[in-house]
Amino acid sequence: MKSASSRILTINGGSSSIKFALFEAGDSLQRILEGGIERIGLPGAGLRVRGINPADNFSQSVEAPDHTAAVEVLMDWVEQRNSHEVLTAVGHRVVHGGPKFSEPQRITAEMIAELHRLSPFDPEHLPEEILLTEAFQCRFPNLNQVACFDTAFHHDLPSVARLLAIPRRYEAQGIRRYGFHGLSYEFLMAELSRLGDPAAGKGRVILAHLGNGASLAAVHDGKSIDTSMGFTPTAGLTMSTRSGDLDPGLAWYLARSENMSAQQFNEMVNTQSGLLGLSETSSDMRDLLDNEAHDVRAAEAVELFCYQAKKWIGGYAAALGGLDTLVFTGGIGENAPAIRARICTGLEFLGIEIDEKHNAANDGLISAPDGRVSVRVMHADEAQMIAKAVCRVLNLDKRRRIEK
Repeated sequence: MKSASSRILTINGGSSSIKFALFEAGDSLQRILEGGIERIGLPGAGLRVRGINPADNFSQSVEAPDHTAAVEVLMDWVEQRNSHEVLTAVGHRVVHGGPKFSEPQRITAEMIAELHRLSPFDPEHLPEEILLTEAFQCRFPNLNQVACFDTAFHHDLPSVARLLAIPRRYEAQGIRRYGFHGLSYEFLMAELSRLGDPAAGKGRVILAHLGNGASLAAVHDGKSIDTSMGFTPTAGLTMSTRSGDLDPGLAWYLARSENMSAQQFNEMVNTQSGLLGLSETSSDMRDLLDNEAHDVRAAEAVELFCYQAKKWIGGYAAALGGLDTLVFTGGIGENAPAIRARICTGLEFLGIEIDEKHNAANDGLISAPDGRVSVRVMHADEAQMIAKAVCRVLNLDKRRRIEK
């Protein structure tokens, strides 16, 4: 492989942003630059790029009233940036793979048709992700595209963790617990192995991805055995604007008491709930921590988040039969020492003890020297996982490269 001619663009589409990175695949995989289009559908949308070459760094306002306009901005930038270079492929993060897609695959017309069929599984993410792949196919018809599914890491969950206790006929329709944040978890397990943590291959690990979206996973001997998100990413732990687990009867109650439709209920539990709904002020944990001393609603939102995370850790330690390593990642998991401390307080009986100084400094290893459980803070590089998957799927076949 010649590093000068092997370029991989990774794309991670969200509800109001599109993050991207450009990698060069030579003797090793090197990130050349990264960026994003932010505030899609909101005032002040902008394109931001930062690279190892200072000449690549820039930020500008763009017109992005929706994802259709935003992807046009991205593709214009791709054409300008790669006008004299070789772009090998594009790798996409696709949140939901349904029952069929369990590993990264080249995007085909048949896959797109199946993803359209799966859109009702995750209407919050899949439509925009399909839009991105179709737009690139239209503009760059000869460019290879690869889909990397966030559900793949949990695809082979044990049946006891996978099944929903509803009539069996729905299982045949693909209705089951899937789990998400798989690219993050896959990276963390590979990083644990690189660091020489024996629990990565033969041990009991709990991974806590705590950010705007939040979930936990229980991993035994390198395999996911349970995870908090379920059929959709709305389930599990309370998140920034998502409710997490609720009594199913609430939907019927609100339908009768407030004439709330299914669509309105879905919007409420995904965009108006969680930390935002509890605090009535902010979905950002930093704001809530700043305000909790004088705002009881902010304090209760923080307390509930930490309490639920503590319960999930305790439950997964039981499912694993003990615990060797606990990993925090995500915007909150990596940058909020106070939240990590509150979650871990009271879990000493599991062997979880953290060092206050190392925790306050956001060090990579924050467990106390005499703690039985290794407690780590790690950054999950999903873009790198996508780029590596593209390399595996395509083998960087020289014949399939297209010069832009």
